[in-house]
Amino acid sequence: MPISSSGHLAIAQHLFNLKEIPLLFDVMLHLATLLAVIIYFRKKIAKLMQAFFRLFFNRKAGKSDNADSFSDSENSDGLTGNDRLSRKTIVAIIIATFITGVIGIATSKFIPEMPVKVICAGFILTALLLIISDLLQKKRSSENCAGNGDCTGISAKQAAVIGLMQGVGTLPGVSRSGSTITGALLSGVKRSDAGEFSFIVSIPAIFAAFLLEAKDLGEVASSIGFVPLLCGCVAAFVSGFAALAWLMKLIKKGRLVWFSAYLIPLGLAGLLFF
Repeated sequence: MPISSSGHLAIAQHLFNLKEIPLLFDVMLHLATLLAVIIYFRKKIAKLMQAFFRLFFNRKAGKSDNADSFSDSENSDGLTGNDRLSRKTIVAIIIATFITGVIGIATSKFIPEMPVKVICAGFILTALLLIISDLLQKKRSSENCAGNGDCTGISAKQAAVIGLMQGVGTLPGVSRSGSTITGALLSGVKRSDAGEFSFIVSIPAIFAAFLLEAKDLGEVASSIGFVPLLCGCVAAFVSGFAALAWLMKLIKKGRLVWFSAYLIPLGLAGLLFF
């Protein structure tokens, strides 16, 4: 949900007075929710993977690959509308992930030492982003497609904005999904596509974060233990899948702003009492 899971993890560690918790533990919990994302969007991801391999082997999609295409007719380049849209989405994911990676590496050294009050301020910033996204989506019809009004997919410019906002979302207290959805709407992506792309683009970002912290895997096993780690991951997966299914319905109805009513009091309480 767009309330910053990393921020809540940091607050929980503070309340339980948990010291010396490796950052990789948080990443492992994110991997569990990443699995929920992959399962939820499995059909979309499978089509993107098919388009990705066809891109390298220069194969055209068959009819069965384009059953839900915007246009099944081939254009001058021999590609159907759905295949072109999938390839454009892949390029957008690469661009957004690269920009997020640059920001994430630059800020990774400061995240573990970030004061709780700064995290609480991030909750308020997330609430403001959700309010902005609500104002933006009210100006556009939910039936309109991205940017120029036709179903052309997410452009390189839009992907850059989303990647930048996802980079901001790596900071504890700032919601990754909330910031990327706001960035997508800000750049002209339609509401339903903004929500879907926000979660699909999280897959390479979270997996890359795991690879960067994988060197501490032994430390996590020794300092936390296998059973607590397993319990945390199972709980993250189950709650993550349920939350994602509910959240996608809220995105389509344009009700993400509801979460600001939770985040603003939480952030203010944290600033006052922590």
